[in-house]
Amino acid sequence: MFASDRSDRVQVKICGITNPADAFAAIDCGADAIGLNFCSHSKRYIDIERARDWIDKLPPDICKVAVLVDPTFEDAIRIGELGFIDALQLHGQESPEFCGHLAEKGVRFAKALPVANENSLLNVPSYHTRTLVLDTATRAKFGGTGRTFPWRWARHFVENHPGFNIVLAGGLTPENVAQAIAEAQPSGVDVTGGVESFAGYKDHLRLRAFVEAVHSRRP
Repeated sequence: MFASDRSDRVQVKICGITNPADAFAAIDCGADAIGLNFCSHSKRYIDIERARDWIDKLPPDICKVAVLVDPTFEDAIRIGELGFIDALQLHGQESPEFCGHLAEKGVRFAKALPVANENSLLNVPSYHTRTLVLDTATRAKFGGTGRTFPWRWARHFVENHPGFNIVLAGGLTPENVAQAIAEAQPSGVDVTGGVESFAGYKDHLRLRAFVEAVHSRRP
C-alpha cells in the first residue's frame, strides 16, 4: 500500500495532482499518497522534467505515485527508478507478463483493474503485485471519470482476495466515500475529480472533507 506504517486505517491517495499548492494541501489534509499523471493524453498530465523540482521537495513519508498508461517497459523502468517517485500505478492494458518483468526488476507498482460489470473481477490473473486498484471502466477514459460502480462487486473481490491491498476508485467524493468504505471494505481509496474545482486543480475544502470522511471509517 501507500504507507506500511498506517495499516490501522483506510489509506488515502489524492490523484491528478498537477501543482505544488495542491500537493501540499493534500498532504496537510492527511493524504497518504499523491498521484502524478505522466500520461500525455490526460487532461491532468504533467511533464516529469518540469515538475521534478517541486515533487522532490515533498515530504519523504508521502508516497509519490506515477500514473502510467501502457508505457513501454523502458519508460516504466526509467520512471520507477527516479529518486522522487516511490511507486507506479499502471492504468492501461499492461499484461501479467509485463508486470512480472517489472516485479523482477524490483519496481514497486500497483495495477488498476477496470470494472465494467459483475463479471469483471472474476478470474483475474496474477499481476505480480499485492496492490490492485478497482476503477470504473469506460470506453474512452482510463480514470478520473467521476462514475462509480456497485461497491458490492468490490466487496466480493476483497473477501475473495484477503492477501491483497485493494484500493477503491471511481466517482468517489466527500459525500459518498464513507458509504463506499462501509460497503466495499477496501484497504485504501483513490480520488481525482471528486475533490476538484476543475480538471487538474483541487478544491482544498473538498480535499479536507474527503480525508476527514475517510478517517471517520475503519477498514
